[in-house]
Amino acid sequence: MNRDLAAARDLAATVAVQAGRLQLERHDTLRVGAPKAHANDVVSDVDIASERLIVDAITAAWPDDAVQAEEGHGRPGTSGWMWVVDPLDGTRNYISRTGPWSVCVALYEGDQPRVAVVHEPVADETFSAVDGGGAFLNGVSLQVTGGPSLDKALVGISFQPNPATKDRAGKVIRDLLPVSGDIRRLPAALNLAYQAAGRLDGGLCLDTNLWDIAAGALIAREAGVILGGHGDDFTPELTIGAAVDLWPELSALVRAVLVS
Repeated sequence: MNRDLAAARDLAATVAVQAGRLQLERHDTLRVGAPKAHANDVVSDVDIASERLIVDAITAAWPDDAVQAEEGHGRPGTSGWMWVVDPLDGTRNYISRTGPWSVCVALYEGDQPRVAVVHEPVADETFSAVDGGGAFLNGVSLQVTGGPSLDKALVGISFQPNPATKDRAGKVIRDLLPVSGDIRRLPAALNLAYQAAGRLDGGLCLDTNLWDIAAGALIAREAGVILGGHGDDFTPELTIGAAVDLWPELSALVRAVLVS
């Protein structure tokens, strides 16, 4: 089934910006619900309203597509295409006003990511990509350079805040921080998008979900970031990204810590 990928990207960008505006408008009146998987896995009524806005728009445009969405508004489909939606990646940052968050929308054809949008509402920045068509920030092309050595590199780290993953992340940070330029903890989608923009030289995401990394990974890849995991393919369990010159050092260190 043919699909106008530019039109899909434009719709994804439009609804992501609309959801971002809703999040800014409702920041002072949000209500936090009960934790989900664990005490640090929080959700607000704004997450749910944002997801409903995005899924309703997608369903109206492509009613036969499947949707996989974090807050439960997913649906099966018959077209072979699937939208992957994280309406608010970085909910705890959003609730506590302690850092950035983003709206993430990706489109898959089978198991192949074809379209991606990550929108950061506060900065009004929209990262986007089409498979084979490059990555962009507010319409300006992104292309990473070779990158620095690890001792000068700024590295992003993202992880699910459950006890087991925090323990694994702590081991990586223990070995990475002394030998890197510095590290930053970020939500997974912005970790990957910032690598695409050259703001981070590399990064890793531990024990995420597909909706956390689907959009950011395509944007990073299209900008020239090398991606991998325990092997050549990245997974939600482990996604490592880096500029080409940094990749050997960073990937070797991360893999050594997590395998040991």
